[in-house]
Amino acid sequence: MKAVILTIVLALSSLCVAAQESKLTIGGYGEAVMTRNFYSQSFNRYKKPENYANDDSHGRFDLPHVCVNLGYDFGKGWTMGSEIEFEHGGNGTAVEIEAEEAGEYEAEVEKGGEVNIEQFWINKAFAGGKVNIKAGEIVVPVGYSNAHHEPNQFFTVYRPDGEATIMPNTWHQVGLSLWGRLKNWRYEAQLLSGLNSESFTAENFAHYGATSPYEFKVANNYAGAARIDNYSVKGLRVGLSGYYGYTFRNTLRTPGGQYDDVTGALGIVALDFSLNRWNWIVRGNVDYAHLSDADKISAYNQANWTHHKYQDGNPHHYSNIGSHAVAYAIEAGYNVFSQIPKLKQEKLYVFGRFEHYNTMASGTYKSLYAYTKKYRCAFGLNYSPVKQITIKGEYSYRFFEKPNNNGLDADSPLYKQPYNNEPSVSLGVTYCGWFL
Repeated sequence: MKAVILTIVLALSSLCVAAQESKLTIGGYGEAVMTRNFYSQSFNRYKKPENYANDDSHGRFDLPHVCVNLGYDFGKGWTMGSEIEFEHGGNGTAVEIEAEEAGEYEAEVEKGGEVNIEQFWINKAFAGGKVNIKAGEIVVPVGYSNAHHEPNQFFTVYRPDGEATIMPNTWHQVGLSLWGRLKNWRYEAQLLSGLNSESFTAENFAHYGATSPYEFKVANNYAGAARIDNYSVKGLRVGLSGYYGYTFRNTLRTPGGQYDDVTGALGIVALDFSLNRWNWIVRGNVDYAHLSDADKISAYNQANWTHHKYQDGNPHHYSNIGSHAVAYAIEAGYNVFSQIPKLKQEKLYVFGRFEHYNTMASGTYKSLYAYTKKYRCAFGLNYSPVKQITIKGEYSYRFFEKPNNNGLDADSPLYKQPYNNEPSVSLGVTYCGWFL
């Protein structure tokens, strides 16, 4: 055993020496979280909220994201970057011999989670980095939470609700990117495969649209994304980003003739900023998305759900979809340790956050999904004993608008029960940094 340990230590030492000499970079980030939700966890809690008003609280432990980044500088402007992400601890399976099934081999799911190649790209820099061409699996930087998704870029324990609900998050796809920085401006334009409207849902809008159940991503449709950031004012960054592409027919299935004029054009525009000055960090975002042909796509999805609902392994959602989705948020935190000379090497931010998001902001089915219009307040602390480590604590209160019952009695069949508010308490520890 000592020999094995010594071999591992020597191998790691050699890797460190090689990394320092060969421009290899190793880094990553991760989050470990404990949460107590003081509301029902039933998937049915919005359909008959009165049945779940007094449900017990539920606790969770989670590893939302653990990522390993590897990069390499080949020289002459050529670099490689990669990121392997383990969401919720990754996943695991095991093969067992089932005595109850005549000794057959059977795969068992040991635990949930996902493993993703979130980034894998080759980059060529020109003109000292003012112009770059990147190709491969790349992050789509639409919205604040996609461009800045590391745990030290937001105060809350989990990633902010709004943008992570209405858009893929972290949004990454195979594509081509032209990007660079000119003085106080950073720009990026991307060519990507389109999203798939069959995976859009009423409760999450386009969130699942970038995923593919196949060993490849279907690219019947193409799309474009762009982002520009300005850094002219000290400590302030202002960014504008957008996306446009067709989402219908971006699947292996061929729709019938009655859908010949359907494109499912999805447009997203997002404005965000971050201010880091005077011991304050303030961040905010506004996002707006529009999906054309939402009613026709909803009808197509419902027809396919009826046809395929008894098929095992069907990967699509076949949900009604809204024609518009919105999200906006503001958060601010102050470093109270900045006023204590002996503690200035550490940081303790006291923060507050407010956000609103709605995946069914308009559309034929809006009244059926009133619970998708959500508000959330959060208050808490972020403590960083060193730059790379942050310990987070948060109280969150998600709430809904009360329905307008126009004086109806609660016993009336037309009376709409108010949704139950959703408070929670979360604790987390995170790291983010480069080791080599």
